[in-house]
Amino acid sequence: MKTLTLPGTSIAAPEVVLGLMRIAGKSDDEIRTLVATARDAGIDFVDHADVYGPSRHECERRWAQAMHLTPSEREQWTIQTKCGLGDGKFDFSYEHIVESVNGSLEALETDYIDILLLHRPDALVEPEEVARAFDELHAAGKVRHFGVSNHAPGQMALLSKYLNQPIVANQVQLSITHANVFTQGTAINMNGLDQSVDRDNGVVDYCRLNDIALQAWSPFQAGFFDGPFLGSDRYPELNAVVDRLAAEHDVEPEAIATAWILRHPAKWQVVLGTTTPARVTAAAAGSDLTLTRAEWYELFRAAGHVLP
Repeated sequence: MKTLTLPGTSIAAPEVVLGLMRIAGKSDDEIRTLVATARDAGIDFVDHADVYGPSRHECERRWAQAMHLTPSEREQWTIQTKCGLGDGKFDFSYEHIVESVNGSLEALETDYIDILLLHRPDALVEPEEVARAFDELHAAGKVRHFGVSNHAPGQMALLSKYLNQPIVANQVQLSITHANVFTQGTAINMNGLDQSVDRDNGVVDYCRLNDIALQAWSPFQAGFFDGPFLGSDRYPELNAVVDRLAAEHDVEPEAIATAWILRHPAKWQVVLGTTTPARVTAAAAGSDLTLTRAEWYELFRAAGHVLP
């Protein structure tokens, strides 16, 4: 497993992250098996959110109940969680952020969170309030680093004007088929081509220019929560290429999908959402595979993206 030092931190982070949004209904043994499989693959970084599970902090709580980490074991993990969603509204108020973090600390049975992300942009955000919450949480040692999720460049720039801590990561949706953060740039100025429409305001370039790591969620999803593209009869051409490359490189298809994201020269991490240990192992192998430009663009075209 390759690692990268997250900008603005001393964290040597794996390129593949174990997302734990689906563990609420899993037994302690199932969670431990999933985590042990990830650890064997070189993954020591987990991704949570306060809204994961049927109730607030449920998946965070299930992780802690299953793992029972000692202080020394806790130090071996990078724990990332998110706040700002829930109860039919988005909320980046000082009160909500602090309350959410305190709830996460209790649920996770830890004294600190390594990275806190603001989950989705709050249209009513008051950046001064976010900065006040971050300053308090950082000074108290409750949160070591901060980032965002699903944020556009202007939204990050607005926060950065007020924050005393750097934004170290931005987590966005990305897969071979849901790749507008890449594909718009290849079709710029192509009138009448839907791919040329800028829906993300150059978020990848902004993060690269400002030393913000990028994290890809739903790396196997075809679109916005409409099922995976791997093995789907909706993408026969793409799966034919994926399967051929997997055979040529002696890996599983999940590794090809992971390697496609990690081939991009921005600082990327792939956040897995699977609870199947074998898929974790398969996807993690993508970190050790570097696709050629020809292979990367063949997958790009097979997914239906246009190269003018």
